Amino acid sequence: MKRWTWMLHRIIRQIWFRAGVISLLSVALAILAALITPYLPYTFDVDIGQRSVGTILQIMASSMLAVTTFSLTAMVSAYSSATQLATPRATQLMVSDPTSQNALSTFLGAFVFSMVGIVGLNTSAYGHDGRIILFAATVVVIMLVVGTLLRWIGHITAFGRMADVIDRVEEAATRAMADFAATPHLGGQAAIAVPPGAVAIAGTRTGYVTHIDVAALAAIAERHALSVHVAVLPGTMVHPARALMHVDAEVDDATRAALIKAFTIERHRSFDQDPRLGLIALSEIASRALAPATNDPGTGIEVLNALLRVFLTLGAPPATERADDTDRQRVHIGRPSIEDMLADAFAPILREGGKEVEVSLRLTATLAAMHANLPSMRAPIDHWAARHAARVAATMEDPADLATFERAYARLWPALV
Repeated sequence: MKRWTWMLHRIIRQIWFRAGVISLLSVALAILAALITPYLPYTFDVDIGQRSVGTILQIMASSMLAVTTFSLTAMVSAYSSATQLATPRATQLMVSDPTSQNALSTFLGAFVFSMVGIVGLNTSAYGHDGRIILFAATVVVIMLVVGTLLRWIGHITAFGRMADVIDRVEEAATRAMADFAATPHLGGQAAIAVPPGAVAIAGTRTGYVTHIDVAALAAIAERHALSVHVAVLPGTMVHPARALMHVDAEVDDATRAALIKAFTIERHRSFDQDPRLGLIALSEIASRALAPATNDPGTGIEVLNALLRVFLTLGAPPATERADDTDRQRVHIGRPSIEDMLADAFAPILREGGKEVEVSLRLTATLAAMHANLPSMRAPIDHWAARHAARVAATMEDPADLATFERAYARLWPALV
């Protein structure tokens, strides 16, 4: 994905974007009711008093201000709850929730519409026909508000709850994993050995790589007859002493700046090009739930189910590059290793859940399901299954629970017993 397209998608997901667009549309609707009156080919016979329309708008303005404040408070409370009970990494997913954004934007837009309408009435901007059009527009806005409010009531009952957070993180992790399966090298070519004498290029910022514009790197490489060897992946922490890439020739300052600009470096990781972040967030939820202070094995089991669905995404489509990779022969980039992904997903759960027989049984069953569905990953999965069995044998205190686990492990992993 090109950088400007990625930035546009991020802007659209921001809460201020929808609120601003709907507020502008509300202002335009209120002003349009006054502007189109002189161009109407007929007049309305219905008589609507200026005070009646104004009274409705005043009621809607006061009520929408209260509803907007309440909705914003409920959203902030849900963000805080998700941060404390699940993982702070899920907050960025909840902030971009379209249902809550639409609700807040609609309520704010209705408030703005009411205020503009009241101002227009008090300044006599609306004539007889204008007040009728304004009244009709007000009825439409009220219907939109009622429909949005009903949907918001149903949505807020689950918004920010543990199951909702797990579902959101799973969806984000699944999207990132599906993109990884389709383009494991982000649209470039597989990494090769960096040639001797290649020039290292580093940036000036410190933070996480959140996006790499491979198309821009390919265009620059083709224009200057370069080969670019990307040294970092989305999710990598970089600093001025860490190389972002290596090129096989000296480049001038302008070309160097253009190459560095293809890397977006921010303070926090993003789910978009980083399949490991979704796995880390899910494992953090399970780790917190399995901690002795919480002791919630049910949530750990739900996370293991989600992790299984995420990993099985790798087996759904063939991991092949897209057809446009022929234009990116000069860009070589690595890929997250399966070993690292498995460590991100299961290391915290193995550490915290080794004493819980329910979690241990589900974890070994999850690894067995992955082993059966992902033939290319069987060697590292076998390693984690054996490591899990050793951890359970060392930490599980109840002999009956340990015997139950050993029977299940022998049935699922006969080759490792």
